[in-house]
Amino acid sequence: MHEVAADQAPPAMEVAAFDFDGTLTQRDSLLPYLYRSLGWPRFLLALMESAPWLAAYACRIISNHRAKARLLQASLGGCSVADIERWTADFVSHYLPQQWNEATLARLHWHQQQGHCCVMVSASPGIYLHRAGEVLRMDAVLCTELETKGSVLTGRMSTRNCHGEEKVLRLQAWLTGRSPAGGRVVLHAYGDSSGDVPLLNLADYAHYQGQPWVRKPSANEDTPRA
Repeated sequence: MHEVAADQAPPAMEVAAFDFDGTLTQRDSLLPYLYRSLGWPRFLLALMESAPWLAAYACRIISNHRAKARLLQASLGGCSVADIERWTADFVSHYLPQQWNEATLARLHWHQQQGHCCVMVSASPGIYLHRAGEVLRMDAVLCTELETKGSVLTGRMSTRNCHGEEKVLRLQAWLTGRSPAGGRVVLHAYGDSSGDVPLLNLADYAHYQGQPWVRKPSANEDTPRA
């Protein structure tokens, strides 16, 4: 079998995957979204209702997924889609512009200028993340989606919480069939927390809190990837 010459190989598809909270933004976005949307009385009531689950998560007794699911159900269960759309428009237009991380935005714009495919991969909910992705001109937004029944949110997730290993699974599923036949994907990743580590470890080039990332072996690995 004849080998394909290097100059005949399909070009690599370059993909830049960005976390949202603390990476594209300066801090968490979910709690500000909830208190701005619900108002302090309803927001505090939702925190009180979910406090045992949040405390259990802080003590590492239950998973991030379970704690977040309870908070979302307590705060958004029963909210109308129309209210969510109105709250999201206000949040993205008036709150997020003050919260962008300018250094990471500069990296995003650089990737876009190079023609790279830019994807947001975040545990934050799609009720406002898709709108934020449109503002940033992302090619795709992979996030935690919430369930609706008719014109009302149930408060339940319709996908798994897009956190940790789930970020890798969601990105790999999205990439399936999108890379050129016979080509490869060169992945750039940007994150800021332990929930981003699996994605950073997957990447060819990665940055953690603005600094180059040195891949950490997982529990079932003896040595890092070369």
